[in-house]
Amino acid sequence: MSTNASLLARFRSIMAPYLKPLYEKPISIDHGEGSYVWDIEGNEYLDFFGGVLTTMIGHNNPAVVEAIQNQSKKVLHTSTLYLSEPMIELAEEIGRISGIPDARVFFTTSGSEANDTALMLATSFRNSNEVLAIRNSYHGRTFATQAVTSHSSWLSTRISGLSVNYVQGPYRLRSPFQDISDEDLTDACVADLEQIINMATTGNIACLIFEPIQGVGGFATPPDGFFGQMGKVLSEYGSLLISDEVQTGWGRTGDHFWGYQAHGLIPDMLTFAKGVGNGITLAGVVARAEIMENITALNFSTFGGNPLSAAAGLATFRQVTENNLQENARIMGARLKAGLQVAADTTPWIGDLRGRGLMVALEIVGRHPESGPVEPDSAKAVEFLETCKDKGLLLGKGGVFGNVIRITPMLNVTESEVDQGVAIIIDAVKACN
Repeated sequence: MSTNASLLARFRSIMAPYLKPLYEKPISIDHGEGSYVWDIEGNEYLDFFGGVLTTMIGHNNPAVVEAIQNQSKKVLHTSTLYLSEPMIELAEEIGRISGIPDARVFFTTSGSEANDTALMLATSFRNSNEVLAIRNSYHGRTFATQAVTSHSSWLSTRISGLSVNYVQGPYRLRSPFQDISDEDLTDACVADLEQIINMATTGNIACLIFEPIQGVGGFATPPDGFFGQMGKVLSEYGSLLISDEVQTGWGRTGDHFWGYQAHGLIPDMLTFAKGVGNGITLAGVVARAEIMENITALNFSTFGGNPLSAAAGLATFRQVTENNLQENARIMGARLKAGLQVAADTTPWIGDLRGRGLMVALEIVGRHPESGPVEPDSAKAVEFLETCKDKGLLLGKGGVFGNVIRITPMLNVTESEVDQGVAIIIDAVKACN
């Protein structure tokens, strides 16, 4: 029988060498139920990362499993060359709830591909290769999305046909804006945007792509209205706005269904992925019809919106909306942050507790902000992550320096599960002191 160690040896002998498992002693998840998973050696874990925010409403969710089983008995694949009712029905639901007027939907297989498609649409529509992105952002691993990623630890290349400029964003700890008010932060970043437009572009800007809350960047969370103020400036240039909702969509922030709704704007496009299929491969882009219609070449998607993925997406969507899981994310997210607040305030190596809804982060540093300048402590973050795993809790990691712990329970997480997770985290903090 395989073990975690034997699978790791096989992994290293055949997989691409730049694929790195999360843990120093990686585990292989064998099965799951709700918020819990078991590895192939029988060890149980409370899963507060969900395969990078992707198993959104629990492992082995009965409604999603039933939808997949029922569809698998009919047909698995047809492509967009044929009419598929599950794909069309899911597109109708997403278009309706997107908030984008006269919405059109194009399904893809990943968030990277969705963002790549949105960039193609924007540059074609605007007849410009000039793109604005946000510092500390991550938008994917494809050729185009690497160009708009401002996250050095995840950059494979800087070669690109896009002309990209990066605007100051919402990350505050270890930035020039650590101690200023929300209003002043927004004003400073808008001023930076105006200067970049004036100094580094022709003014013919295709788009600004942004994450309402930065995901891989460690859940850097801007003040409400932040991107709305940027949008007012960009509207003077006809620039499109792309909201990357790969991690913030489907009610995870608690206060809104989409992250952009905190900012007093309606984007021209939004992208989605991760949790919409509760683990099944499903992603896409929503755009105004006139933007989609600008592409006139023959086009189709082999796997985007395939019947099996669409069936899983419909089941997941209905579970989220019919059970008001957005509200649960708001309530449980507040409970999670409240439970961690004392530990964050009293632990010298926790520099920040931040996030919104069920997107919560702890930034691990070498010195507490009140004691002077802070430096990232990635080694401590790894120690803490491993300690949580050894105590039965799976968390994620992010930030440019790999020093931010990401905590993202399922949207249907319960009070007792949140309290269990908090207890493990506090216990791990004590063990790492």
